[in-house]
Parts: sequence; C-alpha cells; structure tokens
Amino acid sequence: MKDNFDVFFRRKPALMLVHLKKNSRMRYGSLLAKEVDCTYSHAVKILQKLEELKLVDFEKKGRIKLIKLTKKGQEVSDAISEIQRLVK
Repeated sequence: MKDNFDVFFRRKPALMLVHLKKNSRMRYGSLLAKEVDCTYSHAVKILQKLEELKLVDFEKKGRIKLIKLTKKGQEVSDAISEIQRLVK
C-alpha cells in the first residue's frame, strides 16, 4: 500500500483539496470531478482516501453526498496553496 504522503504529491488529490477550500460551500463529487478534470469514479476513489485520512467529511442530503473539508483538510489545503504560491 502506498504511503499516505504520496497522496499530496499527486495532482488530482491536491487540486481537489484546493478546490474544496476555494469554494467554502459544500460540494458534490461529480462537480468536483469536472473541476479537476477527472472521471467521477476516479474522484470517488480519491475522496475515499481523503476521508480515510480525515481530510474530508461527507454529509448525505437525500441521494446526494456533499463533501466538505475537515479542520485537518483545511490545514493541508492551506499548505498546498502556499506551495503553489511559492513555486509560481
């Protein structure tokens, strides 16, 4: 199994965290997948891993699962945004 550290140095998971931070309202998976240009099934796998790491939470609203950053997820997203800023 890959080290959790690897998750943050892949483009799609990092972009998901940054997009969730930029848009403070809760999001749903298919919209997030479009924003980071990946398939819905790939987005779901990434989000499941982020949930295991306690970086995102899901809230069920009817048939839709909404996604929001946890406090820890917010901190990681801030760090990724700072790295982006430094390398520009």
